[in-house]
Amino acid sequence: MHRYMQVPPSIALSGFIKHYLFLETTTEAVKQLRLFADGHTGWVFSFKDRLIRGFTADDTPAYLPDSFVYGQVNAFRDLYGHGHISLMIVVFHAHAVYSLLGIPSGELKDDILPTAELFGTAAETLYDRLLEQPGISEKIQLVEDFFGTWLSGKSFPVQPPVIAAMRFIAASKGLVTVQQLTQLTGCHERKLERAFTAGIGVSPKQFAGIVKLHVFLRCLKTSPSSTHLTSLAYDAGYADQPHLIREFKKYTGLTPSQYRHQVHPLAVNFLAFRSPGA
Repeated sequence: MHRYMQVPPSIALSGFIKHYLFLETTTEAVKQLRLFADGHTGWVFSFKDRLIRGFTADDTPAYLPDSFVYGQVNAFRDLYGHGHISLMIVVFHAHAVYSLLGIPSGELKDDILPTAELFGTAAETLYDRLLEQPGISEKIQLVEDFFGTWLSGKSFPVQPPVIAAMRFIAASKGLVTVQQLTQLTGCHERKLERAFTAGIGVSPKQFAGIVKLHVFLRCLKTSPSSTHLTSLAYDAGYADQPHLIREFKKYTGLTPSQYRHQVHPLAVNFLAFRSPGA
């Protein structure tokens, strides 16, 4: 059993939240999952069996909290699931961690933190209230009310050159040069990189690489399975197929062929490895 739903936020919160994801799946055996870079951060609520961060030397599972925030993922991170997995994920825009919390996004890079460490005890109360609501719309309304209160009187704007660079990279599908970004923003390269990493969580070059990866993934998803990888690589802006494979493996830990045949996407950047013979 596998269910997936993506819901947009209200207009009032669309500057911070990209969308809400609802994922539900069941598995009798422990299943390997993989989260990889997509340029966004998120807040995860786990309503049934908790996700597993990893295992100790004697195979004891180390569970993740029921509610946690993950920062920018530089490459990929493996998690594990068992039993009934039911998740609500608030997917933030790239700059939202800084905008909501006022802390450098780079400090959360490749990290997973209990939500209360960032949003306080109000986040724990929110989780308890979400558990009481069976409906998706009711859950979303609770989260929106939480952020409406959180943002009241708070303002941590990301520097305008960072927002301009981020939007230019996204609009250019990751095909940008450092010179273009410095000309656009009027910032020297090192100054822009420091500000971008603080506001977004990764460098402009890393962000561009992630954007380009997801351009390729969209091409892969919408093209017939017979389409040659070289053609898709060119369409996404890679120099050739070896360049694509190198970059793809850096961010996902897989080759494009393995991605096609060995995993099942639960979301655009969240994969479940197929069981042998599946």
